[in-house]
Amino acid sequence: MADKPVAGEDVLSAPHVLEYPYTRSVGPVIGRFLGGLRANRLEGVRTREGKVLVPPLEYDPQTAEPVTDEFVEVGPVGTVTTWCWVSQPRNKQPLGKPFAWALIRLDGADTGLLHAVDAGTPESMKTGMRVRPRWRAQCTGMITDIECFEPEGA
Repeated sequence: MADKPVAGEDVLSAPHVLEYPYTRSVGPVIGRFLGGLRANRLEGVRTREGKVLVPPLEYDPQTAEPVTDEFVEVGPVGTVTTWCWVSQPRNKQPLGKPFAWALIRLDGADTGLLHAVDAGTPESMKTGMRVRPRWRAQCTGMITDIECFEPEGA
């Protein structure tokens, strides 16, 4: 057991911060996807079996094989396949008003992209509805370059 400091003796101490700082490299597949977002373009990647994954992955989730190097432009319009309504958004959520989280299958894609949909009310939100992206004025190559999706024709 450690001795207790004696009254009047100096106790030495030093601050210690435990952290794990790191920088992530996005690589060629996600890097190209993010570059497309910066240019207001949505891209997926084709698997060896011909399916188009959006967002693109380096490996096919069904077979674990590397995907092809064939990028495919998709959307920008897509179909809501499932959704849930957020009536009280939290601080860091994409919209400061009620919205839906939705899986959106972009035209030409075989998988869904999770993103926010600004439909106004839960009654306006429907599975099967067609949506399109609302792009930010300043795009930087991040998924947040899409502010949200909105009903087609809105």
